[in-house]
Amino acid sequence: MRNERQLRTFITASRPKFEDLLGQMVEVPSISMDASRKGDIRRVADLAVQYLEGMGAQAQIVETDGYPLVSGGWTIGTQYPTVTIYNHLDVQPAQEPEWKHPPFAFRNKHGLYQGRGATDDKGPALTALFGARYVIEQGVPINIRFLWELEEEIGSPHFSVGLRDRTAVPKPDSVIVSDTIWISKGRPAVPYGLRGLLGARLILRTGEKDAHSGVTGGAARNPLAELMEVATACLDARTGRVKIPGFYDDVVEPTKEEIASFLKSGFQVNRFKDAYGFRSLRTQDPADVMRRIWASPTFEIHGLSGGYQGQGIKTVVSGHGELKVSMRLVPNQRPDRVFALLKTHVAKVNPSVKVEREGMLYPYKGSFTGPYVECVKRAIKAGFGKDPAFVREGGSIGAVVTMQKFWKVPILFMGLSLPEHGYHAPNEYYDWGQASGGMKAFAHYFDELAKMGKV
Repeated sequence: MRNERQLRTFITASRPKFEDLLGQMVEVPSISMDASRKGDIRRVADLAVQYLEGMGAQAQIVETDGYPLVSGGWTIGTQYPTVTIYNHLDVQPAQEPEWKHPPFAFRNKHGLYQGRGATDDKGPALTALFGARYVIEQGVPINIRFLWELEEEIGSPHFSVGLRDRTAVPKPDSVIVSDTIWISKGRPAVPYGLRGLLGARLILRTGEKDAHSGVTGGAARNPLAELMEVATACLDARTGRVKIPGFYDDVVEPTKEEIASFLKSGFQVNRFKDAYGFRSLRTQDPADVMRRIWASPTFEIHGLSGGYQGQGIKTVVSGHGELKVSMRLVPNQRPDRVFALLKTHVAKVNPSVKVEREGMLYPYKGSFTGPYVECVKRAIKAGFGKDPAFVREGGSIGAVVTMQKFWKVPILFMGLSLPEHGYHAPNEYYDWGQASGGMKAFAHYFDELAKMGKV
């Protein structure tokens, strides 16, 4: 970067505006999985356009069959490289009782920005925007585009529709995604792969209504107990081993080089436990923990509903039950094949259980070598003073696979969130340290791409 002092001055001066814009955006409950929040989704899209235009960029809302996309940025000239920054502006619900303050009432506690969506993913989106604004002001020869989605939290079902509008969403030379998590505070992490996701509901109805267990118990089928039996047949709860026949057939194990990269990351089991509030784990071996959370498939149980859910005990036999599950998938697992395996296995265990699919996302694996990766390395080092670790991400971003399919361009990651920020958790927050370092890192990244030129 040509003038580091000038960049630092810009970042410091930008802080009040950054905090104001983030506060406005966090206070819009843009919960994509809640149909009653359709108006809020539109409000946050309008805000996003307003923010982009307020910084001198072109911006527009791109309609789809579902929620829209926001596309915008600066086009300096076709002879210069074009980078697209992807983020999402929809958020998870915030119904957990552990929230210490209203989740959609933004609070700024001395540079800690509290509220749902602060770190996932509104804060990082605005961070990248401020970094872009600086390089545009400095006349850096690069075209910068933003693509902000509003359906990521529900699996990006209409994202591909938006990409078909080549005028509103032009093809870039590369993509950078800022929606991932570091290993720990002070240890930057750049993922080069994402796990896929397959969700399902296992439904069993054995009666028309709940019945008194004293009168019917022993003779009545208990759908909750039967669903627990199905769960046990799918998963070894102690080890995490999935019992579905054929589940592991297509798994590509991480290479020795990848494991070596994981081990160089500085990952610490105790820090991991502390960040997420775990009392214990299935294993204490760092390499095994990293393999499990980044490069191995899973079967998780998220909820069992039916019967009595209130305080105390109500002695009923439920007439129905529903088990909510998902599977994280790794290369080369295909969600459609895994779903077929699940249905076949459940039918053998209990033919009465109905299996309903709830969305699917394919895994993604990129590269951790090459010229774009070197640009990321230098940018992270400039922004945070440390070389990044190259790891995989345990989560899923459906839009990444879609962009890869449509554009076939390099896709890189430069996330800014920390484990303690509370992705998908109560008391979510973001912080100025990550925002200011991120602005600097993004400014350097855009400058590095401009120096590299058209590839």
